[in-house]
Amino acid sequence: MSGNTTKRTALTPERIELAALELIGEIGLAAFSMRKLGEKLGCEAMSIYHHFPNKDHLLDALVDRLVASVAVPPHALEPVARLRGLARGWRAMNLRHPHFLPVLSVHRLNSAVCVRFLNEILLALLAAGLGREAAARTFRAMAYFLVGAALDEIAGYAKGPSSLHPVGDAELARDFPELAAAGEYFSPEHFERTFETGLDLFLRGAGLITS
Repeated sequence: MSGNTTKRTALTPERIELAALELIGEIGLAAFSMRKLGEKLGCEAMSIYHHFPNKDHLLDALVDRLVASVAVPPHALEPVARLRGLARGWRAMNLRHPHFLPVLSVHRLNSAVCVRFLNEILLALLAAGLGREAAARTFRAMAYFLVGAALDEIAGYAKGPSSLHPVGDAELARDFPELAAAGEYFSPEHFERTFETGLDLFLRGAGLITS
């Protein structure tokens, strides 16, 4: 055997998933393919298919991996603290993997991994004293808030298509001074504080905090 022979790293589901997330972060979801993933891993795409029958199976596994990465606060914490931790963890996970948002925002969270995560949210709402119906409705409303926040921060208003005839800064300041002044707080450096404000408003509206 030649002394120049190099030992090839074993191809495992974990290695494939981590490489896929890295590649999606580099080129975006639209450009991602099993062929390009194979190139990144130094193997043929067919080798990946031994572990994941198709791209959908791989994306499904990535959803599970990302959801599982969100830390679940211990049940010893009071319920509102658990809800804050789950919400902040979900936001942080989305910000770590912004290019995966098109999948994560619409994928049904109905695998065993995802159902366990969703159940933690519902358990915290019930532990906070909400009845079954109120907890269910608040659970759905929390999903609206978290998905909407992720969409706005990652792929939202500032990155969307513009009017062909936008209102200029000078006109905005002259005719809509309040809106122009508010724009100072719409930039990315204010996103975290705005998220916390929204989370407080949500929890207060659900009757879970009073101050």
